[in-house]
Amino acid sequence: MTEYEHYEAVVVGCGPGGAAAAARLADHGVETLVLERGTEAGSKNVSGGLIYAEESAPYTIDDLFEGFREEAGERPVTDYHIHNIAENSVKTYDLSDLHEDDTDWCDAVLRRKMDSWLERRVHEKTSETGGGVLTNVRVNGLLRDGGEIVGVTCDELDPIKADLIVGADGVNSELARDAGLMDWEEPDEWFQGVKAVVDMEPDVIDDRFDIEPDEGAAHLFSGDLFEDVRGGGFLYTNEDSLSIGTVFHLDSLVEQEAEPHELLDALLTHPLLAQWVRDDYHEREYAAKLVPDSKKVAHEEPYRDRLVLVGDAAGQMQAQGPIIKGMNHAVTAGALAADAFVVTRGNTDSEAVGRRYAQMLEKSGTMDKLRPRRYEISRTLGERDAVTNVVERVLESPVGSVAIGNPIANRLLKRAYNSPFLVSMLPDTKTGYVTLPSIIGEEHGRSIHWENEIEPPTLEERIGDLTYDTDIGNPHIELRDESVEASGAAVHACPVSAEDFGGGCYRSETVATNGSEETLVSLDTQPCIECGTCAVVADTDWEHPRGGKGVEYREG
Repeated sequence: MTEYEHYEAVVVGCGPGGAAAAARLADHGVETLVLERGTEAGSKNVSGGLIYAEESAPYTIDDLFEGFREEAGERPVTDYHIHNIAENSVKTYDLSDLHEDDTDWCDAVLRRKMDSWLERRVHEKTSETGGGVLTNVRVNGLLRDGGEIVGVTCDELDPIKADLIVGADGVNSELARDAGLMDWEEPDEWFQGVKAVVDMEPDVIDDRFDIEPDEGAAHLFSGDLFEDVRGGGFLYTNEDSLSIGTVFHLDSLVEQEAEPHELLDALLTHPLLAQWVRDDYHEREYAAKLVPDSKKVAHEEPYRDRLVLVGDAAGQMQAQGPIIKGMNHAVTAGALAADAFVVTRGNTDSEAVGRRYAQMLEKSGTMDKLRPRRYEISRTLGERDAVTNVVERVLESPVGSVAIGNPIANRLLKRAYNSPFLVSMLPDTKTGYVTLPSIIGEEHGRSIHWENEIEPPTLEERIGDLTYDTDIGNPHIELRDESVEASGAAVHACPVSAEDFGGGCYRSETVATNGSEETLVSLDTQPCIECGTCAVVADTDWEHPRGGKGVEYREG
């Protein structure tokens, strides 16, 4: 095989998982090269986003990076609530017990600020061991020798060999797909998140959310404001902005032919938000991303030869009702992967590090958080259509209203919402996301009469406010099948496309051929925000743009 440049470890992606892996490797004296696709770390990343430090976790981000919270975070989350909504009637539960369970601290973050800070720290650490961080580099695949993975290939560089390859390249991981470890075949294995970062002065945040300058609030929203789409909304306070967004099961978005930007607008314009956001509404940025459902896709053996996967690339995103944790698990996984490499250093078995890493994930309790066994049991029965239909009929009957509407039920519901055990068993059905919250709001809620004066930007305005470096002549997505049957769902599900919008990535067009008319789907990748949604719901060849090209997030 051709002699290529060699490093002990190559880390692909400098988000929290990749940064944790690289920092821990450097702490062990391992020569580590980090390859980042964006102009700087965070320019390609989006998160809700809260980062947790769990008491039970073997590693937290501030263990690895001194000063993280002061320099890279926004506000610590001190208030945590969920709002059950039935039209203008709202019942709110305090989720402090759930939020504080196994929690050392939790901060709101913005990915551009956080990841770029991590990148600088990682570069300092890895430079001391003969490596460093290279940005604007897209790793496009795996280098093999005799069928065995021995390195990575890049658009901008010659292939690079390594004793360890850490795939921390996110939910759309091309390394995971190249290795045959992950695929994008089933919409029910994914969520889609859409988010707006909204301007607000620090003292205004303090006043409207009734918090101190060193405090922060997190609010979740469920019920009928999103019609029948399974999912919910969130609002997190940053230092001088709000992160407001929605997260839905991708298969439900497709089934309901719902349009993500309209669901976000439904939250933004609800009367409940008028107490926090007024007519001075200004969006800094609109963003979206695909999110793995760890209950279904967290890989129990996230390795192949010398490659190990961490974070979203390994499906390590915990979304179980109001429990939403991902970045902290990526940090744990990255650090454990580094430790596994050091323990097995010199072993001639190429999968020794991967096996040890998988054992460490299991032993640390991380896998049980990501794929709780009790959910596997509950989904067997609870996610059957016949069972769901019976439950729905009972809940919507007078008997259901009486059962849920009494004071004892109200107290039990609050306890249930704050139970990690019960929340982790929640089946992924309309019942938990829409029906039950709506009944709770109707039976126990108070009517909201505030006038909401928010006028969200149009989809065209949102796209126009984003920053792009379009790679002319090198489209990163190609439609394999232009038929509505194969790719029509992308018109609705794509966060920058819509049925009645002539711009965006996807649109349906009626074409006259041979005296008849046919509806086809067309694609324009210029406004693409690289969420990866269309790779799941349409028949495409999907890859990332070259390094530094495509969308560049300022907030993330």
